[in-house]
Amino acid sequence: MKDLIDRYLAAYNAFDIDGMLALLSPDVRFENHSGGQLTAAATGMDEFRELAGQSRQLFLEREQRILDISFGQDSAVATIAWPGRLAVDIPGGPPAGPVMELQGSSEFSFANGRISRLVDRS
Repeated sequence: MKDLIDRYLAAYNAFDIDGMLALLSPDVRFENHSGGQLTAAATGMDEFRELAGQSRQLFLEREQRILDISFGQDSAVATIAWPGRLAVDIPGGPPAGPVMELQGSSEFSFANGRISRLVDRS
C-alpha cells in the first residue's frame, strides 16, 4: 500500500495524469473536501482524468508530502503537507502567484492491488 501511495504522489507532483491513472481501480472514487464542504468528486477513470486535467491547469506547481501515515487492513490515512502555487486567480478565493501552504489528510482505500478510493481533506 505504501508503494502505491508513494508512486501516486510522485505522479501527482509531476502532473503525470497517466501515471496516476495507472495506479487506480477502473471504478475509482475520488473526493476533495475543503473546509468541510465537498468541492470536487469523480467516479471512474474518465471522470478522474477530466478532473485531474482541470486541476493541472490551475497550478504552476504543487507537491503533496506525507507527514504521517497509518495503515488499516485495506486502507491508509496520511497527514499531508501541501504547498502549491496557483496559475490563475480563483474567483472568491486566493490569487495566482503566491505559494499556498496547506495541510490536510488523504484517505486511501485499496482493492485488487490498486487505489480504489481517495478522499482528500483540507
